[in-house]
Amino acid sequence: MGLEDVRRRGLFLLGCGKMGSAMLQGWLAQGIAPGSVWVLDPKPSDWLTGLAAQGLHLNAGVPEAPAIALLAVKPQMMGDALGPVTALGGGATLVLSIAAGTPIRFFEAAFGPATPIIRAMPNTPAAIGKGITALVGNGAATEAHMALAEALLSAIGQTVRLEGEHQMDAVTAVSGSGPAYVFHLIETLAAAGEAEGLPPALALQLAQATVAGAGALAEAADEGPAQLRVNVTSPGGTTAAALEVLMDAETGFPPLLRRAVAAAAQRGRELAD
Repeated sequence: MGLEDVRRRGLFLLGCGKMGSAMLQGWLAQGIAPGSVWVLDPKPSDWLTGLAAQGLHLNAGVPEAPAIALLAVKPQMMGDALGPVTALGGGATLVLSIAAGTPIRFFEAAFGPATPIIRAMPNTPAAIGKGITALVGNGAATEAHMALAEALLSAIGQTVRLEGEHQMDAVTAVSGSGPAYVFHLIETLAAAGEAEGLPPALALQLAQATVAGAGALAEAADEGPAQLRVNVTSPGGTTAAALEVLMDAETGFPPLLRRAVAAAAQRGRELAD
């Protein structure tokens, strides 16, 4: 089973919002033809409608046995949306879910335990090919199924495999929800610059470029983030003065982010119950 099998048997998407569209765009770039894709979406975008004119099957039912079925609807809508799709259970089709907080057992109950099911957690930088997606499969998901999912998901960024589904709530809290934390950092850094007298547009430009550049450097450098921080920090200098506030053991980033990530992980566990 591989991308050639997907091109031959087809790809089915249940839901195609921002994340589903980002993934589909990457797959089309990998050479999967619009005519090999089926999409069920109650409110298709103009982009999807345009693809329908190129052969994509839009709201034309569920194909008989596609190579893969991507479930990309919101978790709270999943129960109602699955009705026409459960016929794909049994083993011929790989079911890939990107619904946050929806455990594999939910899909096994709907599709049957013999169905290969992979649960994945991408994040929003997938829209520009810079995402990272964590994957975990059920007992019916073989190495070939996992490799196929990784090949498809590599179109939107990096992939990592988890040891087990028990890690998914933590992954959701770190990388799934994490972009929102970074966007808020940009917001607050820009606001702090404004408070020190910078024009709003300039403060925002500085904050955006700084966060983007630091992130790119952290990925590219051989040194870890702790050493990169040390490299920027002159003893008694301006950065040291700021870090004294940010690294405070009671009020700084460390306890704040621990609480934030713990809250997100706990909410993920609640959604799964």
